[in-house]
Parts: sequence; structure tokens; C-alpha cells
Amino acid sequence: MAKFLLYRILQAIFVVIAVTLIVSFAIRLTGDPAVMLAQGAGSVTEADLERIREALGLNQSFLAQYIGFLQGLVVGDFGRSFMGGTPVSDLIGRALPATLALAFASLFLSIVISIPLGIKAAVSRGRWPDQMIRIFSLIGLSFPNFWLAIMLVLVLSITFNLLPPSGMEGFSSFIMPAATMGIILTATNVRLVRTTMLDTLRSQYIMVARAKGLSNTVVLYKHALRNCSIPLITYFGLQFGGLLGGIVVVERVFNWPGLGTLAFEAVSARDYPVLQGVITVLSLMIISINLLVDIAYGLVDPRVRKE
Repeated sequence: MAKFLLYRILQAIFVVIAVTLIVSFAIRLTGDPAVMLAQGAGSVTEADLERIREALGLNQSFLAQYIGFLQGLVVGDFGRSFMGGTPVSDLIGRALPATLALAFASLFLSIVISIPLGIKAAVSRGRWPDQMIRIFSLIGLSFPNFWLAIMLVLVLSITFNLLPPSGMEGFSSFIMPAATMGIILTATNVRLVRTTMLDTLRSQYIMVARAKGLSNTVVLYKHALRNCSIPLITYFGLQFGGLLGGIVVVERVFNWPGLGTLAFEAVSARDYPVLQGVITVLSLMIISINLLVDIAYGLVDPRVRKE
């Protein structure tokens, strides 16, 4: 296990370097932050722009800037925002809890709904409950998240005034953003749980469990669900990582104060340090989730620990 963890940590370091290098290079193709900062200051000369670049460290070569970023990353220093000079770590520290809370709420909602529905569809294979669940899951997959988010705002906030349309203020603020992502996730997860459960129910040990006279609930939730949980753990873990990376649109629609909104504003302002910091934190989190998923294999299936 120690050798495995060491290998994954080295792999994670390589991935973070590769991702931040690509992001650092790509964002510099979008324009000059000095020009953005100089807007609204009246007539600006090239000398003024050079002074701004020097103050921000943009007069250095790309390699020198990137090495400086990596050196700061080692000690947890992501630099300062070009817009206001606020430490990037402070900005991320304020935005990260909001993103994590929304992602956990969405995934939890999806798991709570999709596992019972997926099991019901598998048990009722070919009958009307199975058909209805599959139809509704297909409908859920057809909804773009931005369209669903806008519809929820129009219906629940503007038309009926039931929920706040934006911001993060109390439990009611979570309902529409979490439902937006949770509905689409549920549509995918129901089909996965159904397929995995069907394969498991055909196994010989399930037939033996039924022959022993165990109740249907015990057979389904104790034996079948546990043995088909490895692919589910894998997918749910990867899905959570995907949530963190794809949450930008939903956060923008609901004006959610998370990393997605912070990254969007950084791109618009060409704020290199902020965007580099956000991408780095998201990359580290996704890599960590993948590592936890691998460790969870060993907890669920003892055979994995012997490999």
C-alpha cells in the first residue's frame, strides 16, 4: 500500500505541474492584464503599461513567472490578485466552502434518489416501473444544466416567489442549485445502478441467499448492493470531481459565491494568479478524490488490498 500511495503522489505532482503549465500558457494568450488595469485611466502611454507590467512581474519571461508560481505553491502562496492585490489564498479560502457545499448537496441528493430508483428498476425489469424510471432518466439526461437552472429561477423565484433567485443565504438558497445538478446526476446514476444491480442479481451467491430464505430487502440492500458498490464508488467519486470542474455555469446563473464564479471573474479580468490558484486547487482536489476512491476499493473488497 505504501508503494502504491507513493506512486500516486508522484503521479499527482506531475499532473498538477502539467495542468498549471498549460493553464498558465493558455491564459497569457488572451491578452495583456496591464491593458485591463489601465482602462478608465484616460490616455495611457506605453511607458505606463511597462511600469504596470513591472509592478506585476509580467516583464519577466514566461518560464521565470511559472517557476515563481511553483515556488510559492510549495509554501501555499498563490500570489496576489492583479485586481486589488488581495492574496489569492484568501479569495480561494472564501470561495471553496461554497463550492464544496453545493457539490456535496448535489451528489448527496443524487445518490439518495438514484440508488432506490435504480434498484427498483432492476427488480422490476421489463415491467411498467422499470419503463417509467428509464423514461424519466432519459428526460433528465436531455436537460442542459443552464436551461434547467434558468427554468427553476423563472418558475420558483420569479413566478411563485418561493425561493431566492441567487446568492447563498440559508438552506433555501441550496435548493435550486443543488436540484439543477442533482437532477441531471440522478438521471445518469439511475441507469448505472440499474445496470450494475442487474448484473449482480444474476450472480450465483444471490441465488444462494434467496434459497436460504433471506428477505428480499436483505438480499437487495445487504448482499447485492454491497457487491455492486465498487463500480458505484468509482463513478460517484469521479462524478464528484466532475462536479467541481463543471460547476461554473450553475454558479454563474445563481450568483453562487464559489470557485466557479471566482474563476469566471479571473478569466474576464485576465487575473493570472487567481485563475492559476483556482485551477491548482481544483486539480489537487480531483486527484485526492481519485486516490480516496482507490483506497475505498480496499475497504469494500478485501481482494483489492492483496494486489
